[in-house]
Amino acid sequence: MTAPTGHHVKGFPQTVSVIEVGPRDGLQSEPEFMPTDKKIALVNCQIEAGIRHLEVTSFVSPRAVPQMRDAAEVLAGIDRTKGAVLTALVPNAKGAERAAEAGVDAMVVFMSASESHNLKNVNRTRTQSLEGFAEIVRIAGDADIPVFGAIATAFGCPFEGDVPINSVVDIARAYRDMGITMLSLGDTTGMATPPLVQERCQALGQTVPEADIALHFHNTRGVGLACVYAGLLEGITRYEASIGGLGGCPFAPKATGNICTEDLVYMLDECGVESGIDLRKLVDVSRQAETAIGRILPGQVMKAGPRLQTYGMDSVATANG
Repeated sequence: MTAPTGHHVKGFPQTVSVIEVGPRDGLQSEPEFMPTDKKIALVNCQIEAGIRHLEVTSFVSPRAVPQMRDAAEVLAGIDRTKGAVLTALVPNAKGAERAAEAGVDAMVVFMSASESHNLKNVNRTRTQSLEGFAEIVRIAGDADIPVFGAIATAFGCPFEGDVPINSVVDIARAYRDMGITMLSLGDTTGMATPPLVQERCQALGQTVPEADIALHFHNTRGVGLACVYAGLLEGITRYEASIGGLGGCPFAPKATGNICTEDLVYMLDECGVESGIDLRKLVDVSRQAETAIGRILPGQVMKAGPRLQTYGMDSVATANG
């Protein structure tokens, strides 16, 4: 583990939890199937780097998301001796039963704040999604497994534009009424801005104070980390990110990757916020992911290195003239 290198920013939390979603959200839309052993190796290396909360797979239909067809095998192969929390997305009761049998530490249910994206993403209305969650919560409760709730398009919808804040609040209340208080606000197509982050975090804090909020940003328009900064100023201590910047919703137009885990950890380090993650080890994992996927990933720190990385003067030519 490396200690933060920067001075602590006034108003920021002292520590945060970085939730790695690359093995699920990052890989779900990759066209080439990543072999199960490589997925397991990727997760184990992330745990070794200090990540203690990972969304590792999804118990969806293999026909819908072929990349996740090895969900149970991935969970079975991960090293669980270091106490990392391993979660999985579950779309329905059948998925919940499979997830419970595989031994997940928590299940994640998900729906969109906008009706149109929910129809595209899961082919259900929002009311139908909420009705289906009751059975998932029952199955998880019988297995003594907690349930987390994700709200997609929480900052805007690619089909409807602005999403009313009341839509987000209403879903958060419905989750709370089911006993789900660990919530994630998802920025599915990178429509979040710092003012929107401030507005929605404050509204949820006032209306659903029981909610423990995580923020999930995409870097579609280049302000993903700026939105994290806004969240930190609101006291939010849980952030979802994807190794190398992998990701993008397959059911939303022009969706690009999640904010990059190692770029997030670098920013936290430089702001004096403790994440418990070794940045240099994490950069190595990102390069490993890039090799396994076979293309250049959008992460920046993996290319440039940390701020204080130095080089010999003979590493570049000297200017003439």
